Amino acid sequence: MKKHLIGAGLLCLLVISQSATAKTLEEVLKEKGVITEEDYKAVIKSRQLDYKPGKGFSLNSPDEHFQLNFGGYLQTRYSFNDLDANSATTPDISKFEMKALKLTFNGYAYNKDLTYAIQTNFVQGGSSKIIEQGYMNYRLRDEVQILAGQTNVPFGRQWLNSTTGLEFVDRAYASDAFRPGYDTGLKLHGKIADSLLTYEVGAYGGVGQSTYRATNNNALAARVTVNPFGPMTYSEGELEQSTKPLLSLGGNYYLNTLKATYTPASGTIKASTVLETNNVDLAASTGWLGKGLSKFTSTENLDISSFGFDVAFKWNGVSLQSEYLRGEAYGKTSHKNLRAEGYYAQVGYFVIPKTVELATRYSFVDLDRDAHNKHIADITGAVSWYISKHNLKIQSDVTNSYNKQASTHDLLYRLQAQLMF
Repeated sequence: MKKHLIGAGLLCLLVISQSATAKTLEEVLKEKGVITEEDYKAVIKSRQLDYKPGKGFSLNSPDEHFQLNFGGYLQTRYSFNDLDANSATTPDISKFEMKALKLTFNGYAYNKDLTYAIQTNFVQGGSSKIIEQGYMNYRLRDEVQILAGQTNVPFGRQWLNSTTGLEFVDRAYASDAFRPGYDTGLKLHGKIADSLLTYEVGAYGGVGQSTYRATNNNALAARVTVNPFGPMTYSEGELEQSTKPLLSLGGNYYLNTLKATYTPASGTIKASTVLETNNVDLAASTGWLGKGLSKFTSTENLDISSFGFDVAFKWNGVSLQSEYLRGEAYGKTSHKNLRAEGYYAQVGYFVIPKTVELATRYSFVDLDRDAHNKHIADITGAVSWYISKHNLKIQSDVTNSYNKQASTHDLLYRLQAQLMF
């Protein structure tokens, strides 16, 4: 029975992969020379409704003043966490989950220089985190563009990679621990000399995704990249099989102030330090600041600064990517410092061009550089089957996670399927 089910599943995947890569009639006619490139563009231009795999549906007004693209993606995952400290209170974890269910809407309005984008996620964080992105962007020229609304805070290469474009099942913990996440604000950005240099400078509310503050504290973020051999997209893996090497160097900075509040012990409730209501990822329970809040024991403002550097390289099926990230929080009343740093390095190679990729990654995070035994180190190996690029793929990875403070080696096994439509 199992053999029949497996066979049926493989047959379905093959059928899907064939249909996902099917060409339109216009594309076939253009390739055979029946119609010219100009004829092909005229046909595409005249369509009011079109579809491209991975890009979604495109709806255009007859006067070409408005465009709406809509699509989405689904990620479903199985995880098994083999815990080193296995006991009745900390059992192993076997979990099936819908990791992401997102809808995306984007296009332009009135003219092609005024663009917009909306992205929703129905399975992460409840109602407060349904809207991930919602912004409008006006292009004065390629070098000068203004974005207003909620989007990724530009800090960290892997954070700016969409979760659909990763070569592992998920991002490295070093990336997750230091990223600010989504926030609402105003950003000036652009690309110079065909993306030889790109820049982003933004001011944000400072309390994260779909959250707003009443104080006069805000966050600032800036990022610069240099691409000496040509543009490189924020997508992992060398699917394009580039015949020339591509290199991208990046640097970023983040500045913010968050209010810490202290709750004294009462009865059976232990004393605790929390932050003002916020959705900043680095201040969450898994972030470097969130894990070190106990250092600040009084009501005070925390000045936060972070910086990082990254590099990415792609060529002929090989991809390399690495980041170094560092953060510091200063208590303005207690005069205490929390300093953290992290980094990761990963390499991938397509053993079957554009189809099967093997990858490995090392990630390290020191949650408190002034304390002993506060680091977490992960080693991950992954294999990915790209049925139709990132549009349809199956990925699996295994992570050995070493927690120095707890002296534990946990094993995490993950299997994920992704469909973009």
